[in-house]
Amino acid sequence: MSDPAERHREVAAGFTRRVEGTTDWDAPAPVDGWTARDVVRHLGEWFPGFLASGSDVSLPSGPSADDDPVGAWRSQAEAVQALLDDPATGGRVLSNPHIGEVALPEAVDRFYTSDVFMHTWDLARATGQDETLDPETCAELLAGMEPIEEVLRGSGQYGARVDVPADADVQTRMLGFIGRDPAWRPS
Repeated sequence: MSDPAERHREVAAGFTRRVEGTTDWDAPAPVDGWTARDVVRHLGEWFPGFLASGSDVSLPSGPSADDDPVGAWRSQAEAVQALLDDPATGGRVLSNPHIGEVALPEAVDRFYTSDVFMHTWDLARATGQDETLDPETCAELLAGMEPIEEVLRGSGQYGARVDVPADADVQTRMLGFIGRDPAWRPS
């Protein structure tokens, strides 16, 4: 799927199902030191600043993930979807010193929607829900990240690669690449 609005709609819906199915927001998550609530907090904290610093877009504020993680996620998902569905967004550009100038829909897709997709596994694993990710998206992300591994690791946004069997499925290989232990279980 190449349309950023449609990809976000699909990926956000998958994350929303896990958010709505979460019964313990303090459950440990696969990211060291994080809880299920922190997964939602992360997505709500970094992206509005990323947008505002590189474009004229300010997402509306929603509830805090501390007070209402479900409301915080829904608010952000709806705001991002509205942005992507707005025909005027197609002509906007995001400017960032690390990536240069990128069409705003592409920037949202490449950085934010991909992050939501990968963190879907974190929330699902933390809360005992369906953690199956779309294999085509896993393969696409992995193929895009592998050639720039050094840059990604140097950014501090990805942990050390976790070794997985060479014949592992693409989701397992992608998780290992981004620094997740596919065998991780809440203690």
